[in-house]
Amino acid sequence: MSQYFEVHPDNPQPRLIKQAAQILHAGGIAAVPTDSSYALVCHLDDKAAAEALRRIRGVDEKHHLTLLCRDLSELASYARVDNRQFRLLKLGTPGPFTFILVATKEVPRRVSHPSRRTIGLRVPDHRVTQALLEQLGQPLLATTLIAPGDTEPLNDPEDIRDRLQKQVQAVVDAGACPRQPTTIVDLTADDAPLLVRRGRGDPALLGLS
Repeated sequence: MSQYFEVHPDNPQPRLIKQAAQILHAGGIAAVPTDSSYALVCHLDDKAAAEALRRIRGVDEKHHLTLLCRDLSELASYARVDNRQFRLLKLGTPGPFTFILVATKEVPRRVSHPSRRTIGLRVPDHRVTQALLEQLGQPLLATTLIAPGDTEPLNDPEDIRDRLQKQVQAVVDAGACPRQPTTIVDLTADDAPLLVRRGRGDPALLGLS
């Protein structure tokens, strides 16, 4: 059975955030709110948790998982970022954008793309997610909470608990999120950014159509 935390979306209770972080530290999977949709998250350095995350989501190792980072400085510790990329990242963070970048050695090889050594990274603009990241002191490994067989992200925390209570160890309820995944932009090409998926983030903010 998963633990259920009802937190205030703007002023999350530190006690509840600490309890949720402890579950993640212990290898648990949690459903958490973000500025795009609910996400499944786990500890970055826990191999078993990362494998469980993929099983719940129904994806293989070629599916890009995402690192949720506190800020642009932390993001740059986990990806190779040149001046051109940094300017685009600055325009889209914090916000509902996921950027595909070449991973540094700080990223465990098992969570990056097996052939490209790339990773998705984002800085969410949500106080609850940010509070969790601050409590943990490092990024979270994440994927959009789309259940196998579904096409849309799950948005109702009580529904998430009902459907996944035997698979996740925590559900952090901060109310409904926008029911739309992030916009994904691949920054690994030498010539120009590639819009991979149009989502909640407006590509025009990055100069993309």
